Parts: sequence; C-alpha cells; structure tokens
Amino acid sequence: MGFSPLFSCSAMGALILGCLLLQASNSNAQLRPDFYFRTCPSVFRIIGDTIVDELRTDPRIAASILRLHFHDCFVRGCDASILLDNSTSFRTEKDAAPNKNSVRGFNVIDRMKSAIERACPRTVSCADMLTIASQISVLLSGGPWWPVPLGRRDSVEAFFNLANTALPSPFSTLTQLKAAFADVGLNRASDLVALSGGHTFGRAQCQFVTPRLYNFNGTNRPDPSLNPTYLVELRQLCPQNGNGTVLVNFDPVTPNAFDRQYYTNLRNGKGLIQSDQVLFSTPGADTTTLVNQYSSNTFAFFGAFVDAMIRMGNLRPLTGTQGEIRQNCRVVNPRISVVENDDGVVSSI
Repeated sequence: MGFSPLFSCSAMGALILGCLLLQASNSNAQLRPDFYFRTCPSVFRIIGDTIVDELRTDPRIAASILRLHFHDCFVRGCDASILLDNSTSFRTEKDAAPNKNSVRGFNVIDRMKSAIERACPRTVSCADMLTIASQISVLLSGGPWWPVPLGRRDSVEAFFNLANTALPSPFSTLTQLKAAFADVGLNRASDLVALSGGHTFGRAQCQFVTPRLYNFNGTNRPDPSLNPTYLVELRQLCPQNGNGTVLVNFDPVTPNAFDRQYYTNLRNGKGLIQSDQVLFSTPGADTTTLVNQYSSNTFAFFGAFVDAMIRMGNLRPLTGTQGEIRQNCRVVNPRISVVENDDGVVSSI
C-alpha cells in the first residue's frame, strides 16, 4: 500500500523553510533552532525527503524514528550513542535488552547522513539529525511542529550497561515509570503522559503483550484492566506460545496517525502494553487526569508533547568542543595522529 502523506512534499518544504526562521523561547541556551541556518540550510529538506521516500514502503518508519530518538535520549542524553555499532572500545547499545531486535530505522538514518554529508560535509551531528528526523516524522503523521533546538554533538562511546537499566520496560508499573523518567530529569507527570503518547502510532511485538493476556503478574489470568473485547482480539493476534515477533498496532483505530486516539484507547481499557494502561488504570494516579484531558483535547496533548520533547532533547547535550560530529553515524571518527620522521617531516596517520 503506497504512502499518502498528510502534507504534500511541497507544502512540507514551505513549512520547514518557515520553521528555520523561528526561535524557541524555552530552548537550552546552548541550543538554538537556527543553528544550521547558514552552515547547512538544506538539512531539514534532506531529512524530510528521506522520510517521505521511506514512508512509501514502510508506514512504520515514522514511529520507529521517534522511538529511536527516545531510546537515545534516555541513555546519557541525546548524543546519538544508540547509533554506534560495536567496536573494540565499547559494546553497542543496540545489543541491550530494550533495544535488541526491537529498535529499527538505522538504514534510513544512514541514508540521511550520506545525503547530508554530500551537501554539508562534517557539519551536522547525528544527534541533531535524529532529533530533526523525529520532529518531521511526527509532523508527517499529523502531529505538531515545534522549533527544534539544535547544536548537539555526538558521543564517542556507547553505553550498553546503562541502556539495560535506564530505559523503561513495557511491563513497568506507574511507580517504576515515574522513577525512570525522573532519573533522567523528566520529573513531571505531563512529561511521562505526553511522551507515552508517542504510542499513538507504530507497532509492538507480541512478546511484550502476551504476559498481560494469559499470565498477568503470575496469576495465570489476564490483566483485569484489559477491555474484554480487546482481550479477545489480542489473543487472536498473539496466541499463547505463538510467535513473539508478530507485530500488533499500538492504536487499533488510527494506527499510522499521530493523534489523541491513544488516550481514548486507555480510557476504554485498550492500552496495548502494561506501561501504557497503568497511566489510566492505576488507582488514585495523578496521570489519570492528564489522560482524560489529552483524550478530549488535541491542543492540550500536542502542547504537552512539544514541551516534553524539547525538555527531553535538552537532556545533557554535548555542545561546543565536547564529543564530535560523526561522518558515519555508526562509527566514531578515525583518530588522527601527527608524527615526525627522522628528517623532521610532519605527517598525519
């Protein structure tokens, strides 16, 4: 099935050009939306064109890119460390339990980077590229636009162990979710509820759903917060002892659209994974009020999402001379050593 974007490519290009001229009033002082205005003005167009092209054959990619950005930022900040492959110096975050055989979109990121390097060599960091790609992915799916604060640099190492502990689990309780978000500096209920709204599009594997369907918390019974009709539907999609890699829509109503349907689903007991449904079904939770608010008011959801995304994007950014600007997002730039031979000739290796 072909991709029919919610914005035409020409309309998106005009919008992005206008975006470059705006400033973010609540951005980190070291990051600014116009960072590449003179050094790489085509960066938004290149990233947007790459995503539009990929969406024609892969309707999941917009949600996958947003998730990739989230999983990057939660591990030592938004520094593109998740994009690094294994090396002799560190183990890749891609092998960590929350990411292995789960996060995706790396080949699309590679294509973006190659095109940007041709247009603006050694100028745009992979961290900024992934941040911009997330914003455009949301926009193309019907969600809000926001002025992305830019100027990040890339990590020269990956953090496998931290990725295993810092990223929230799909089986988390509300208390565990709040702790995970607070640990990285996202300590407001609106941060948690709004960013969870990223599950308004995309897919999840059955292995992250089946415990709720057959043996919730070791009870040999389904999660009591599940809508009974939805339970039947999910059991058909994810049979007990079935293929755990089968994909299920997070939102069965508008699976590829970025909208407020996610919150309506939670109110109806149709949150796909446990860490979604607990936002509404945990007794006495302050998050329940926010779910109700976002379910009935798109403007409130989009505003909270934008605010939380900017806050997340400002988590411990590498700036100035910190880190580097990778030429290939998968590997750290080669180190250059200066040597002098016996004749006093200086060269680089």
